[in-house]
Amino acid sequence: MKAKTLVIYVKYHFECCSCGKKYYNQKFMYLCSECEQTNTNDSPPKGVLKTLYEYKKLSSDFLLFEKNNYLDLLPIENKASFPKLKIGQTPLYQYNEFNHEKLKFSLYLKDDSQNPTFSFKDRAYSFVSAYAKENNIKTIVTASTGNAGSSLAGICASQNQKAIIYVPKSAPKAKLIQIKMYGAELRTVDGTYDKAFDLSIEASNKNGWFNRNTAYNPFTIEGKKVVSFEIFSQLDYKIPDNIFVPVGDGVIISGVFKGFYYYYSRHTISKMPNIIAVQSENSRNIIANINKSTFVSEKSCTIADSISVDIPRNFYLCKNYIKKYQTDFLTVSDKYIIEASFFK
Repeated sequence: MKAKTLVIYVKYHFECCSCGKKYYNQKFMYLCSECEQTNTNDSPPKGVLKTLYEYKKLSSDFLLFEKNNYLDLLPIENKASFPKLKIGQTPLYQYNEFNHEKLKFSLYLKDDSQNPTFSFKDRAYSFVSAYAKENNIKTIVTASTGNAGSSLAGICASQNQKAIIYVPKSAPKAKLIQIKMYGAELRTVDGTYDKAFDLSIEASNKNGWFNRNTAYNPFTIEGKKVVSFEIFSQLDYKIPDNIFVPVGDGVIISGVFKGFYYYYSRHTISKMPNIIAVQSENSRNIIANINKSTFVSEKSCTIADSISVDIPRNFYLCKNYIKKYQTDFLTVSDKYIIEASFFK
């Protein structure tokens, strides 16, 4: 008598961005099991996973796609699993002038400060929280310089989940207060964000917590890619020429790439938009290493603390996208970052 074979059906599979290995019939995993063993603490991790779907089986009806909250392209089974908060569908503002001068092109600003915790990161963590809810996971842990921790703390509070946040002591006090206000457990670390990242992984492995760390958890990119779907819809199903994205670890920009790749792969658009990576001159570890064969880290110290990263965890996937589609990248000084914050 033959032994029975149990096949677990999931609508997605994982693919390693470093070695290309595919993982089918696995509901969740963090990094590629082959590449993870080769990682060191002084360079970006290899083995970051892409979550891939059966695009050919999906509806081509944009309105139906949007009505279903893009559920067919997300690792979530039920819309009821999401927090009962208004996340995403943020406004896209058009500007015709800049510094009181008429523009010769159309400028749009996507305003994600209107998310519940005032952060783009609410997009990713709502999906991580929804997945945890569907799988009866009660505790989620992350490392943060402030914004990610505040976002996870707020999302978990709305879902009756416990959030544990590792932050460097240098994180802005206002952000730490916001984390505490949402009721999360705050653990401060003597050291950088990178050390907080490593300690949070150690704790999650030891205690069986669900780790939400950017890039380490492949589902964070899934939440962030939805912004591309929204932009495409808000522009009446046309792609912009250029999209400027602030870059730290490289997860947000990878999500933007992945969102537009969905349309490109289905021949809905004839080319990818020019998705431009923007980093501070004082924290440029992705841009500085784009064309290098060996990663060399530079010490980061920028006023833009949310993108201040010495070891960008999503470096290889981000680099793959930028190189494949030959998109641009640039750095800006802290002086101009401050000036831009007073944009009118």
